[in-house]
Amino acid sequence: MADFADKYETLLLHRERSRLHVTLNRPEVKNALNPTLIGELRSVFETLRGRRDIKVVILRGAGGTFCAGADLKSMEQSFTEKPKPGERDPIAIWNRGFGTFLEMVNTSPQVVVAAVEGYAIAGGFGILCVSDVAICTEEAGFAMSETAIGIVPAQIAPFVAARIGVPQTRHLTLTAARFKGAEAYRLGIAHYLVKDSAALDAKLEELLKQIDRCAPIANALTKQVVMKVGTEPLSKVLDFAADKFAEARRGPEASEGLRAFAEKRPPRWAVE
Repeated sequence: MADFADKYETLLLHRERSRLHVTLNRPEVKNALNPTLIGELRSVFETLRGRRDIKVVILRGAGGTFCAGADLKSMEQSFTEKPKPGERDPIAIWNRGFGTFLEMVNTSPQVVVAAVEGYAIAGGFGILCVSDVAICTEEAGFAMSETAIGIVPAQIAPFVAARIGVPQTRHLTLTAARFKGAEAYRLGIAHYLVKDSAALDAKLEELLKQIDRCAPIANALTKQVVMKVGTEPLSKVLDFAADKFAEARRGPEASEGLRAFAEKRPPRWAVE
């Protein structure tokens, strides 16, 4: 992929037609988040913002684990600088940077799919909760564990609350509860629950074939509309949605989709 970095220190990238597989690749520490990994993920999603030839991004973890949260050793090394008088605490600036990354994933024009096995803890749990669609195995483990070590899930909590509601988020954050795949599915954190890694691969391929049927620009515009819900008055959301509908209807995808429907054939984007 010439428009992405040829090599990443902490990521594995694989392009498959309109699919981009992004694998967190620090298996020796259960893919814990350090500044390099977060920076490389940000770089990938910055590049993806302007891309329409990539329809879906699949996030996974190497070595059978999604992401075990922050690398606490590297985090502590980053927190030695003291705030200067009248300036914002460097820790707050660092923490807010992770929120900026989560915003990028949350608003990515691509469909973001999280395939979770092993663990999705703390920051890894946050990444899961900004995916559009999530699959998890029965034995996958989840937790918002920050309060158990005396810190705050500051940047992930708003995204978790948007996914499962404030009452459930209060429960998970204030108890640092640990739970498995069935509870993640019940709460709506994951959309599909599968038995094991083999079933995860099968369900992922089934899901990707469903996404193949959808037009990429229409998906991106639809995601913009859905993300407006609850953030603005309904009348403004409906005005925005009407503009997005018009944008799509006057675009090439709608012309191709309607022609394909009339001709009883799949649209071009579905048969790459």
